[in-house]
Amino acid sequence: MFEVDRPQRGERAVLVQLDSRNAGNEESLAEFRELALSAGAKPVATVIGGYRKPDSKLFVGKGKAEEVQLCVQQEQAEVVLINHTLTPAQERNLERTVNCRVLDRTALILDIFAQRARSFEGKLQVELAQLKHLSSRLVRGWTHLERQKGGIGLRGPGESQLETDRRLIGQRIKLLNKRLEKTHKQRQLQRRSRRRMDVPVISLVGYTNAGKSTLFNRLTGASVFAADQLFATLDPTLRRVKTANGQTAVLADTVGFISQLPHGLVAAFSATLEETRDAQLLLHVVDCHSEQRHESIDQVNKVLAQIDAEGVPQIEVYNKIDLLDGGQPRVERDQQGRVRRIWVSAVTGAGVDLLRDALFEYLADMGGGDVEAQGYVSLDH
Repeated sequence: MFEVDRPQRGERAVLVQLDSRNAGNEESLAEFRELALSAGAKPVATVIGGYRKPDSKLFVGKGKAEEVQLCVQQEQAEVVLINHTLTPAQERNLERTVNCRVLDRTALILDIFAQRARSFEGKLQVELAQLKHLSSRLVRGWTHLERQKGGIGLRGPGESQLETDRRLIGQRIKLLNKRLEKTHKQRQLQRRSRRRMDVPVISLVGYTNAGKSTLFNRLTGASVFAADQLFATLDPTLRRVKTANGQTAVLADTVGFISQLPHGLVAAFSATLEETRDAQLLLHVVDCHSEQRHESIDQVNKVLAQIDAEGVPQIEVYNKIDLLDGGQPRVERDQQGRVRRIWVSAVTGAGVDLLRDALFEYLADMGGGDVEAQGYVSLDH
């Protein structure tokens, strides 16, 4: 497996965000700080400011780059984390200016995913996304090896070290794609088996740290890892769940979404996200305590559109009512009387019975869901 630059646990980091003076961006900066902590970094300083358009050379502009350099020196920082997506050239130029390693938002999220992946498929997906991100940035690590060398080992005549690494990474990407295609076919077989047995699939989706895994455990009695941190869940898990009258369905817990989710990650996790696209119902879990919940809902719907899942029916589950003053479980319906929103607390269990009733109502309208007599065995991934 190819190694990429990753912040080690406890590395002193300077955070940079240049649009935090605009309305609503304080929440974005707080989220970025949580991302840094999730990656194991120790934020020691923050550089903020406004800008009209990114500087083509440094992204942050010469004056702001000098400010970042001063912070690096004063705080003895080991890494600079930018809450934006940088081009390879901007990343290299900024590193030379601040005399410190620089990671953009995409690289930071990739690092967190690399730390959290546990399953074989999850590790393959993360490595694929990392290699695609790394392939455009190889020149940073090999500027001292750009001279031509002879054909030793795998290197062809006149091939530079940079060209060799690009070729080897290309070969590794092809191998990963083949392995993921194999797991993709296995998932397709499992989905076809569930469809033949008329087993409905309900997929939990939502912004990262909205409480999906806690709700998943509450509904299924499972013990999936759940924590108050970004991307606590990476590998998908499927379990059987019973509704109010004993009807059965498959509930899928999936990775959380986030604003500016790297396109490479969406592409790499396409096989996993097919569980969401092929589901009969999405439970869109929302952190109702968050001031940015409406923006989070929009971001989740954008990712669902990316994976062609925007047409799957949704029920919004407003979670964490225990954090609201006077928060009470309740059900909201549309003009046709269909359930559209349920207020619950996955931690205390308040409102979960209302959610089970809503699932029973939905499955009854579908005309299926009871597979007990068919000997169905739940699938764990």
